[in-house]
Amino acid sequence: MADAAYVHLPFCRRRCFYCDFPISVIGNKTEPDRFRPIEEYVGRVREEIERTPIEGKPLRTIFFGGGTPSLVPDRSLAVIIDCLAGKFGLSPDIEISMEIDPATFPLDRLRGYVRAGVNRLSLGAQAFQDHLLEICGRSHRVADIYQAVDFIHRVGVENFSLDLISGLPHQTRQDWESSLEKAIELQPKHLSCYDLVLESVTPFGKQYKPGEKPLPDDETTAEMYKMASERLREAGYDHYEISNYARSGFQCRHNRVYWENRPYYGFGMGAASYTGGKRFTRPRTRKEYFDWVRDGCNIEVPETGEIDRLLETLMLGLRLAEGADLRAIEADFGSEVKNSILEVLQPHFRRDLVRLEGDRIRLTDPEGFLFSNRVLTDLFDRFE
Repeated sequence: MADAAYVHLPFCRRRCFYCDFPISVIGNKTEPDRFRPIEEYVGRVREEIERTPIEGKPLRTIFFGGGTPSLVPDRSLAVIIDCLAGKFGLSPDIEISMEIDPATFPLDRLRGYVRAGVNRLSLGAQAFQDHLLEICGRSHRVADIYQAVDFIHRVGVENFSLDLISGLPHQTRQDWESSLEKAIELQPKHLSCYDLVLESVTPFGKQYKPGEKPLPDDETTAEMYKMASERLREAGYDHYEISNYARSGFQCRHNRVYWENRPYYGFGMGAASYTGGKRFTRPRTRKEYFDWVRDGCNIEVPETGEIDRLLETLMLGLRLAEGADLRAIEADFGSEVKNSILEVLQPHFRRDLVRLEGDRIRLTDPEGFLFSNRVLTDLFDRFE
């Protein structure tokens, strides 16, 4: 039964050079609070929510992603939260997360988000070097990061996260080390450290090839990953997921829904959902999404097959530090599947990329996480 909801708010001032997310660019000149397409979009999201069959309630987590949700007026965000509350109900201890970007919101708007119910913020810092932010096409600079964190403290949100990206063009080991140190100094409760992924449709994907200058080579990006794991754990953060670190008690509850392969609702253009044993992704453009909502939000998707369910369970579970539960896998898929998994993993046990601890298999940190694709490829080859 689903008790989590993701809401996609697609509006951005510009498209970052590494981004392939479904977004709507609104530029810098228009004041978002008076930008009619935002209100129209919120109206369509409300329609979709109202038409959604209830699978489980109340909601325990809501996540507003984008895009740049912090360009959306706080009153519009409150409308969506009120709609979700009316449709599904909200748990008293609900986590309501929101992605925000530096220099995209005034203090009063941030206060409005908190009044609407937001109690967890994820700040897209990405780097602490102005030249790297400019190279990435980001619309903020380092000074804006510090102002945003000051605003977060002033509105009283203790649970906030910072996002960083490694492997950027022209990024050095020293740049990455400095970004980690400056992020730790800001004392977020959570940090996400992502390695740059070159998507073919993005400017970066068209301009650069993996491992070739000015991108760091593979050895350097591996060192960056190991550096993050070492420095952040030394600073008191648990490396609880392949790209995520948290103080005790501050793991992202919503994202754990994905990694534990539990059902969740999705709303908005390009949003994915997993309910009733079915995965579905909505249209990726605003026009196609509006047309889909207008036509009744009809979804005809086959249920996820058993092999797909098994591979999703392994792929997502192995992202977590505690790994995948073999006892649960045996209960769902049988002892033969469990034994096949252990057989496939034998070479990786010997290389200490994977460990068997009780009834759980987990990737080692950092080597197992670094070579997770190799481990998963072997598992997929066996079962596909």
